[in-house]
Amino acid sequence: MAEIQVGIEGENAPAAAEALLEIPGISGSYEVPTQREGTLAAIATIITIVGGAAALGEQIRKWYQEWQKSHPGKQFDVIILDPVTGNRILLEEATIEEITEILKSISK
Repeated sequence: MAEIQVGIEGENAPAAAEALLEIPGISGSYEVPTQREGTLAAIATIITIVGGAAALGEQIRKWYQEWQKSHPGKQFDVIILDPVTGNRILLEEATIEEITEILKSISK
């Protein structure tokens, strides 16, 4: 079964991962790897999605934008790993269509 890994770096990364996994229709878990000096990180793993991939793509983009807005001046980077191609996309630069394509890989 394909899984989507979402790497989150920045202040409050574990809280951001928890908020991501609270989006209705997304199921998964997150872990906080051993901390590197001065870096806070979390890795969320999306195992299943329920509902339309396009709608969830929009929700993930909205989650990212709201998290950035509510934490001004803080470093917040999110990278999504495509389980099919192995490509990584930076959520800040990703379109809803790109996010949707990755979500479709686990909705099959």
